[in-house]
Amino acid sequence: MRTLVLAFTALPLLAGVDFESKVRPILVGRCYACHSAATKPAGFLRVDDRTGFFRGGDSGPAVVPGKPEASLLLQRIEHADPRRRMPRESPALNAEEIATLKTWIAEGAVWPVETLTVTPAKNTAGYLQLRAKHWAFQPLRNPVPPPVANRAWPATAVDQFLLAQLEQKQLKPVGDADRLTLVRRVTYDLTGLPPTPAEVDAFLADKSPQAYAKLVDRLLASPRFGERWGRHWLDVARYGESSGPSRNIPYPHAWRYRAYVLDAVNRDVPYNQFLREQIAGDLLPAASPAERDRLLIATGFLALGPKDVNQRFKERFQMDNVAEQIDTVTRSTVALTVSCARCHDHKFDPIPTADYYSLAGIFTSTDDAAGVRNKMGGAGLDYYDPSMLLRHSAYQPKADPATLSRLEADLATAKAEWEAIRGTPEGLKIAANGRPTQQPFRLKYEKLQKEWLSLTDHGTLGYAIHGVRDAKQIADTNIRVRGEAELLGPVAPRGFLTAFAVPDAPPLNRAQSGRMELAQWLTSDQNPLTPRVVVNRIWQHLYGEGLVKTVDNFGLTGDRPSHPELLDYLAAQFVADGWSVKKTVRRVVLSRSYRLASTKVPANVEVDPANRLVWRHAPRRLDAEEVRDSILLSSGRLQLNPPPASAAQALSMIEMRDNGPESRAIIEQADGSLARSVYLPLLRGVTPRALEAFDPVTQTLVTGQRDATTVPTQALFLMNSTFVRQQSLALASDLLAQAGSEADRIRQAYRRILNRLPTAQELDRAASFVHEYAAAYRAPAPSLAAPPVTAKPVVNPATPADPDNIDRTEIRPAEPEIRPANAQAAAWMSFAQALYASAEFRFVL
Repeated sequence: MRTLVLAFTALPLLAGVDFESKVRPILVGRCYACHSAATKPAGFLRVDDRTGFFRGGDSGPAVVPGKPEASLLLQRIEHADPRRRMPRESPALNAEEIATLKTWIAEGAVWPVETLTVTPAKNTAGYLQLRAKHWAFQPLRNPVPPPVANRAWPATAVDQFLLAQLEQKQLKPVGDADRLTLVRRVTYDLTGLPPTPAEVDAFLADKSPQAYAKLVDRLLASPRFGERWGRHWLDVARYGESSGPSRNIPYPHAWRYRAYVLDAVNRDVPYNQFLREQIAGDLLPAASPAERDRLLIATGFLALGPKDVNQRFKERFQMDNVAEQIDTVTRSTVALTVSCARCHDHKFDPIPTADYYSLAGIFTSTDDAAGVRNKMGGAGLDYYDPSMLLRHSAYQPKADPATLSRLEADLATAKAEWEAIRGTPEGLKIAANGRPTQQPFRLKYEKLQKEWLSLTDHGTLGYAIHGVRDAKQIADTNIRVRGEAELLGPVAPRGFLTAFAVPDAPPLNRAQSGRMELAQWLTSDQNPLTPRVVVNRIWQHLYGEGLVKTVDNFGLTGDRPSHPELLDYLAAQFVADGWSVKKTVRRVVLSRSYRLASTKVPANVEVDPANRLVWRHAPRRLDAEEVRDSILLSSGRLQLNPPPASAAQALSMIEMRDNGPESRAIIEQADGSLARSVYLPLLRGVTPRALEAFDPVTQTLVTGQRDATTVPTQALFLMNSTFVRQQSLALASDLLAQAGSEADRIRQAYRRILNRLPTAQELDRAASFVHEYAAAYRAPAPSLAAPPVTAKPVVNPATPADPDNIDRTEIRPAEPEIRPANAQAAAWMSFAQALYASAEFRFVL
């Protein structure tokens, strides 16, 4: 292995105009004021950086080496129109300066390239040792289940591996969970919903030995399984419906990727195929237009990450997005922190910087077709790039040609007028209305832009796909010194990680990006990490903690497996089963260890307080989606038919303020939705209020395991939230509408919320509570209609003031008032809310 040493040498220059003494002074004195890193580069052109100079700005490369007459730099310097001539705000270049630039370009535009001396790495021996010894890099084995003393206890091979370690520590597992606990546990784990009273009754009435297996098979076949386990993958895929950071641009077509994931999980698409589709779906063969659409949509995995569209420089914008893609792909599939090698060799894992840029070349050879572009301080449609969206096969242009021709001419005129006045002293002069004179020109241009897009743009018309495709320019990329996008080192040939061996790795197709071969490398049966990582994720979702606790990090700083032989056994069976997630889930939940009670045994706690040996089943708190969905289901209002798209589909790809009218509309639609939580609009920074309190997933990084806190705000949410009060009132109304006694209603409430019958004592207490509450209830006085709630404008110090002084007052949605019809409704509503606020509702045993 070789590494980089920061020792710079310059390549020898050709004879002729010396760049440093003759050309750079012209660029510094005449161009840096508007086209350098110290400013917001006009037209995205940088002349202080070799890469930026030859890449060019909005209009293309600044120079064509050897062809002065074709070079835009000279065309703008010698332009006859003073408004188009550069530099715009200082005297024109003199004849000697122009002649110097012409000669320099004619001679090949030689610009010194800083290169790096490559020397053997000091830690080569250490890297080799890590590759040879670290457990995660070793080939996958298929261990035989170990013998155990208590041969009557294991129900499956999984149990043998667990019991063998328990016996070594002289520990015994606790008893089995009762059937009521078990049906609630497995239904939540497989579907994210509680069992209905009818489902509980059916399971308890089935006394056959196959009753539990039949229950598991029914749950695996339910569409609810895909919604629950698809959400697990969306966490890993850092799914979000907007770009996120400094300028939040909606991804209105992201819901297609969500639908793809849920469908693939429900159909049990083999996990290796699932990964190949998401990394290289555009390069896979398709038998029909619908299949082609599906494969393009799958690549949204790479495109839908957070993006800083307010980035000033194109090169940095691209390399930041590539870094995000590398981090997402490698942590989600092989659980390695490869992005740590962007700036230097990895400090812990055997991942040199050269390996990082071998992967980076694959992604720089790929178009990130999320539909956005970078521009610092942009506005309106500045961040939207329709050419960087994939097209759905259903798109059919229907605009009238005559209308388009007229609109195209009007748009060209408006653009020319706007560019002519933009930023000039005349344009910035304050008009009689208190706004800059240039504002009407901008608004006219933007209005015509939107009209044009509404007739011609597949994205605006709803027929776009956020995904990726191979770029027009396929090439290896340079190592970036210290991770700085503009500081180029040697070229790193495209390839894969060298930390571990994949014997059947395919050679990279140099005519393509390399994503196809990367996907094949990741999903090879001989890749030691991918199968281990996915079965560990499955185990974590079913037991609360992975066999490797750090589910997203199998490197040196991660955890070691508690049961390495069991991990390899599950991974080997997973591959043998055709990479089937459902078969692995079934294998695990049918084990006796999964069916254990959650009882604590003091002697076991003393030896193994963290339950790493799995002597009991660990209770878990419901996650945010489960809390909301369970409340809706128990109240009788949950709608299981999925919505056709997403509320975000109606948004334009224009900056969305976190507390602006667009966010308000999204929050209000989420508040009013009765669909499962996985279908709620999930724009970054705009979390639905019903999910906020219970640690919803962050949408910026791979998240294999969510936080699960217990904090006072959760209790306050269950006591005061409009959502909980609405559903409590709905359940109360439903109970009061049913025939039967008061005791029957109490039993029904317990069964719908806690999935069990109340004890005699609980029945008496509930009846007393309802009576006393109704007797003491006094209806509140009607409240006056509240005006819209607004807040003072928030100024982001990192964002320049709006040049056109547009009102940016934030608008916050108000919550509706909940009013029971009478004292009885109020009492039963409060009783239902008390059950929702109980720890028993929030936890699965």
